[in-house]
Amino acid sequence: MTDASALIGSWRMVSWTREAVATGEVTDALGADPVGYIAYHADGRMMATVFSSARPGPKEGGWTDAEKVALYDTLLAYVASYTLEQDRVVHHVEAAWNPNWQVDLSRPFTLDGDSLVISGAPGIDPATGEEVIYRMEFVKV
Repeated sequence: MTDASALIGSWRMVSWTREAVATGEVTDALGADPVGYIAYHADGRMMATVFSSARPGPKEGGWTDAEKVALYDTLLAYVASYTLEQDRVVHHVEAAWNPNWQVDLSRPFTLDGDSLVISGAPGIDPATGEEVIYRMEFVKV
């Protein structure tokens, strides 16, 4: 079992892929070069935010409803408490950009020095409804 102190800190996302369970096809979850961080705190709290690097820049005058939908589909964000269960970190999500993610997310992970990989748990892609397996790579900052 991993010592919880090894997870403490901020981690910058390097890549985020998704494998479609039905076909085995692997694609980038939010496009190439996502901008994201996950942070684990000693008090048992965590937060995760990820944005597509292809999001539009600032815009004067507000956003149309269609543009707001597109912005929503290019991010992930949630806050949670967390616990460790052997080779898994469980995020007990309290609030999320997508209310369907306000559940316990059990994620297998590996740590190797300043590298964190969270992968292996099937889930539902909120944009497509497909069953997928996500693989997220981070480096400690």
